[in-house]
Amino acid sequence: MACSSLVKLSASSSSWIAGQQAVNQRPGSAARFPIRRVSVIRAGSYTDELIKTAKSIASPGRGILAIDESNATCGKRLASIGLDNTETNRQAYRQLLLTTPGLGEYISGAILFEETLYQSTTDGKKFVDCLRAENIVPGIKVDKGLVPLPGSNNESWCQGLDGLASRSAEYYKQGARFAKWRTVVSIPCGPSALAVKEAAWGLARYAAISQDNGLVPIVEPEILLDGDHPIERTLEVAERVWAEVFYYLAENNVTFEGILLKPSMVTPGAEHKEKASPDTIAKYTLTMLRRRVPPAVPGIMFLSGGQSEVEATLNLNAMNQSPNPWHVSFSYARALQNSVLKTWQGRPENVEAAQKALLVRAKANSLAQLGKYSAEGENEEAKKGMFVKGYTY
Repeated sequence: MACSSLVKLSASSSSWIAGQQAVNQRPGSAARFPIRRVSVIRAGSYTDELIKTAKSIASPGRGILAIDESNATCGKRLASIGLDNTETNRQAYRQLLLTTPGLGEYISGAILFEETLYQSTTDGKKFVDCLRAENIVPGIKVDKGLVPLPGSNNESWCQGLDGLASRSAEYYKQGARFAKWRTVVSIPCGPSALAVKEAAWGLARYAAISQDNGLVPIVEPEILLDGDHPIERTLEVAERVWAEVFYYLAENNVTFEGILLKPSMVTPGAEHKEKASPDTIAKYTLTMLRRRVPPAVPGIMFLSGGQSEVEATLNLNAMNQSPNPWHVSFSYARALQNSVLKTWQGRPENVEAAQKALLVRAKANSLAQLGKYSAEGENEEAKKGMFVKGYTY
């Protein structure tokens, strides 16, 4: 990278770091972050493209379809409708999703598993080309999954940094333009300071490597729904986690304008005795975001985290009843696919009906992104929760 490519810190990064320095200087407070000179950030060769890609994904009325389940997890989905976990069956299901006519009206990006990124339809058209034809940006899951974190309170860390640069370069050549990395934080496990720091640092390193190779990183520290804690506890943990994440993103010179976030909604624990209304969830979630996320970030693409299809859509709709500094949208997997699978049942004659079911859910969430969704007419199947304790994929 040429030395002439030096640029100043973006306004969001500068003000954020200045704010942390101000915290350090409060009388009687211990210095959480050491005061230091702020160095310039080198502009990467992909910076303009990253910003353009992020804005394209964060476009009005559209969100992300997440179909990046590992082969094992995809097998569980197929087993639920009586299909064997074979590459042919996985390809058939993903072809159904990715060739849905008109999907690009509601979907701006699709996260793929590595197998899918390199696959084609049965008539030989690359899946990435199917997406491009609908103006949908292809994305790729790049992490290598969760493993136990030694020294923690039975918590996990996300592996996959080794070889990430070379893999990302290859994914870019194959047509991917954004990436996804999921790590998790468990409230019942503490969470420990070690687990929070490991999650934040891993996400920041992944984000920097992704941007260096032309991929917009989706930053996803999922705060699991597991537990019986109230919504106030979730807010407390979410604020702590996102403060740490943005600290290390800045430390790693990540361009905030070229990232997307995939947070959990701030809800009570799944086993809490009282459920929260969409308005309450929206209030707490937006409070957390406004306190922690710079307005330079283009898009907040929520995960559904085991909510029912209707719950996830209602909560998103509640968050879009007034203007936000960022595009507030969705990056759903189960909350877009559950009805599709049950409609398809692995039968070729059901493909068209299953694609229509996908469009119904995609349109509902598109309306929610615009703050115009109503649950009137939703069927009972779409209202069933999909929470799985300790969910992995």
